[in-house]
Amino acid sequence: MLLLLGGILLICILIASIDTKSFGLFIQSRIGQHGIPFNIFKVKTLSDSSKVITPFGRFLRSSKLDELPQLLNVLVGTMSFVGPRPDIAGYADKLVGDDKIVLLVKPGITGLASLKYRNEEELLSRLPDPLLYNDTIIWPDKVRINKWYVMNRNLLLDLKILYCTLLPIKIDVDCFIKKRKCKS
Repeated sequence: MLLLLGGILLICILIASIDTKSFGLFIQSRIGQHGIPFNIFKVKTLSDSSKVITPFGRFLRSSKLDELPQLLNVLVGTMSFVGPRPDIAGYADKLVGDDKIVLLVKPGITGLASLKYRNEEELLSRLPDPLLYNDTIIWPDKVRINKWYVMNRNLLLDLKILYCTLLPIKIDVDCFIKKRKCKS
């Protein structure tokens, strides 16, 4: 299985290198457990010259294959499979009071907030001021969801999140958190 994933990863990086006309691995500093910065790995999806998503980059993002290199982060221990997505400095710094609880656990490749905002990029692309919407609506909601996750995490919950991520199954995260049935 590791050989298969490694092969897929190498092929993605190779094609991304050709597509972006630069090395196909993207490395960015993120804030991890206990507020400690670490480098996250992704397959590059933007052209360095134009800062536009490339055709192959669109495919990588829609299939989430651009996240595959984060398995390296899991192997070295800076991330786990499930947990709050790691923020960049500037967002993690805005966590105050009991919101800082999200920094007590390792960030994850997937999580409940990731499931709720699976199509975040598409949603933001339709808005006149995507940054304002992200900062005032999406980010605070992700913090709320991630706080709930940290306070309620267990193996069964992680398995449910992985199941919904891999298949992919659409779930109403807010109904899931409130443990009640909702209409689809």
